[in-house]
Amino acid sequence: MHERTPGHSAVSDPDSAKARRNAPPGGAQDFAALGLDELDRAVVHALQIRPRAPWTLVGEVLAVNPVTAARRWHRMETAGLAWVTAYPRLTNSTIVVTGIVEVDAEPGAAEDVARTLAADPAVANVKQMAGGRDLVASVQARDLTELAHLTTRLFQRTPGVRATRTHVSTGVPTEGSRWRLRSLDAVQCARIEAALPAPPESEGTAGWDELDERLVELLSTDGRMPLRRLAEETGTGLTTVRRRLRSLLATGVSLRCDLARPLSGWPLSAVYFASVPAQYLEETSRALSGVREVRSCAITAGPHNLVIDVWLRALADVHTFEAHLSGRLPRLTIGDRSVVLRTVKHMGRLLDGDGRCVGVVPLGHPQDQDVPRQALRKVGTTSPGEPDAALT
Repeated sequence: MHERTPGHSAVSDPDSAKARRNAPPGGAQDFAALGLDELDRAVVHALQIRPRAPWTLVGEVLAVNPVTAARRWHRMETAGLAWVTAYPRLTNSTIVVTGIVEVDAEPGAAEDVARTLAADPAVANVKQMAGGRDLVASVQARDLTELAHLTTRLFQRTPGVRATRTHVSTGVPTEGSRWRLRSLDAVQCARIEAALPAPPESEGTAGWDELDERLVELLSTDGRMPLRRLAEETGTGLTTVRRRLRSLLATGVSLRCDLARPLSGWPLSAVYFASVPAQYLEETSRALSGVREVRSCAITAGPHNLVIDVWLRALADVHTFEAHLSGRLPRLTIGDRSVVLRTVKHMGRLLDGDGRCVGVVPLGHPQDQDVPRQALRKVGTTSPGEPDAALT
């Protein structure tokens, strides 16, 4: 089958034979320096809609050879530019309770504190901030009692921590798995969405067993890990793994495809601490979910009832965006804001200064958060020659 890349000739296509001959072997070329072309972005957008979409579907929707789509993804993943990960569903408080923790560090200790926190499986996100706090970290637990235990263990034992303030998340109107590039048209998006598997009949979420926990751990390392490999890693039959995985993804686990932020077109990030009268909280959070710059929004119990994570195009947009929100949502009051200097950890993924994934601390069910810090792993990648990751 002839490979066709939208908007690219065979001469300019980096997947062409000539381009492959000139490229350093074994993925050694600095793909980050090349940026992403339209096909790369289309592949990422497709996986944002359906993270475990089979390459046959992606190729069909993008009008390219499935091997081309798989090769493009493998190259981006290997370079740490894009990845698929899994995590306990943040919108389900029966599975996970999240604490958003502001951390004040001793002078000069912020980077060391960030690295220490990032190595812990209980910590999903770590950001170095400018403004009224040195770090913002997200801690995941089964319930409030465990959250209290974890925050005490984490921050009392971490040298360089001077003070902390914890905001308990009581709701997540929108989060990063819903953010999309705009590379596919409406018809292409609809075709991928229509191919989503139907949820299983049973939607119970209680009582994760060891197999469920192991599957989440594996998928947090490689969200597109093929079923056959999942079965091998867990020592379980293929049919059982397929059934369990479908149940988890329908009820208790989220999958997301992330892209290194500098390549998204939104290179800067900021966090706003805001408040709105309680009777307008649902209406306001719903409106925030429709603002493209809003990457995630958490309803919290504390001095501010909204913590809003946004992506921006330029530093001046920190104030421009705030003015835009104030005009659009007059009941919303921004109490404080901080620019993100660097994201150290993002949903279990360790990032370098350029936002590329360089490692992973596997996320699992919160009841397993006493996993030793040796759980730190390098990112695993799936060869483009391996089978599709589809559930069926």
